[in-house]
Amino acid sequence: MYKKSRFVLIFVVVLLTLALAAPSLAQDKVTIHWWHISTGDPGLPYFQAAADAYTAEHPNVSFDITVLENEAFKAKLVTVMQAGEPPDLFQSWGGGKLWQFADAGLLRNIAPELKGAWKDSFAATSALELYGQNGEYYGVPLSWGAVGMFYNKALFTKAGLDPEKPPTTWAELLDTVQKLKDAGITPITIGEKDKWPGHFWYGYLATREGGQDAFLKAYNREGSFTDEPFVKAFADLKQLVDLNAFQDGFLAAAYGDQETVFGNGQAAMELMGQWSPTVSKSNSESGLGIGADLGWFPFPVIDGGAGNASDVFGGGDGFSVGKNAPDEAVDFLKFLTSEENQRKGVEVGLTVPPTVKGLEDTYKDDPVLSAIVDARNNAPYFQLYYDQFLSAPLAAAILDAAESVFAGVATPEEAAQAVEDVAAVELTGS
Repeated sequence: MYKKSRFVLIFVVVLLTLALAAPSLAQDKVTIHWWHISTGDPGLPYFQAAADAYTAEHPNVSFDITVLENEAFKAKLVTVMQAGEPPDLFQSWGGGKLWQFADAGLLRNIAPELKGAWKDSFAATSALELYGQNGEYYGVPLSWGAVGMFYNKALFTKAGLDPEKPPTTWAELLDTVQKLKDAGITPITIGEKDKWPGHFWYGYLATREGGQDAFLKAYNREGSFTDEPFVKAFADLKQLVDLNAFQDGFLAAAYGDQETVFGNGQAAMELMGQWSPTVSKSNSESGLGIGADLGWFPFPVIDGGAGNASDVFGGGDGFSVGKNAPDEAVDFLKFLTSEENQRKGVEVGLTVPPTVKGLEDTYKDDPVLSAIVDARNNAPYFQLYYDQFLSAPLAAAILDAAESVFAGVATPEEAAQAVEDVAAVELTGS
């Protein structure tokens, strides 16, 4: 009887111990270190709300959120990556830079979590593939679109141009620029102080002049960034600069200034990504932007260019996962890219265009966004921004070379050679 009682007592103690330990185990504290670049509306409050919603469902999880301006983010990310201490989640655009981090063992492969329903939920599959390589995935896209030409229909009309027939060729664009100038209208706004807006022009021109074949040959060292398409791309850009197509002081203007000028109706066109309408609206004096006067058209084709007229230069925003990220960070990324949260992001103008299926209703009645999605989805070749696809030194060389042409201090040949000089080291290790 004594042995039986002792056994029962021990059994009860064991059960009580497990019962008391279970909540403790379930409530192990986890901190997710998350870096993003949304320093204002709509991203800043949206991401904070998403973190708050997740922690409400997972009270053991907390967030340490670092918010940095775009250029500061890029610089600091390089520093922590070199130290081998990546954030758990960080802003990413995919492509070559991300793959370099992966090759250096700095990222977590989330392919096991991504397989199945989560992976199948993405509509922009070309975007998802830029976040992985060789069957591994290191992050997911949050929004994905196409760089293109936004324009002010009212200013086109004022210049005697048909607002429903924007230019489709490079020659027509140059003619449009001249007619806008003749009418006393600033043709194009750009924030070249930040350099990356200017590299959009060079990247698109190179894509139109040489297409996928020229880029891959130069990238794989079967060709060169001094090959004819790349020199011609800088020469095309020089044509635009020589026409004085941009606003006064464009070399000292930041990206935010570019959107302010466009949002205030002070320039007829800008080359920018899918996020532009939200930014130009919020940056405008009225807070309304140019409203119904906003139009969009694909980057013009170039007669004789080897690129397909439907090729797209662009990208979007997403998040990648650091090597030491806890499982909760991956789960939060899944939460952030759910249909429900993508819809909330669309409502505030952030996840535009969305990357998951089931949200076609969010843009079908918006002619500008629908055109961007069509361009994204139908592109036979999608070239990720050069400054994201390529290594940091080579990206910097391209940005600097484009700026030198904008500033009129380098010939197209000199700019192309400056890029090739860095590529010869970065892409061959020689």
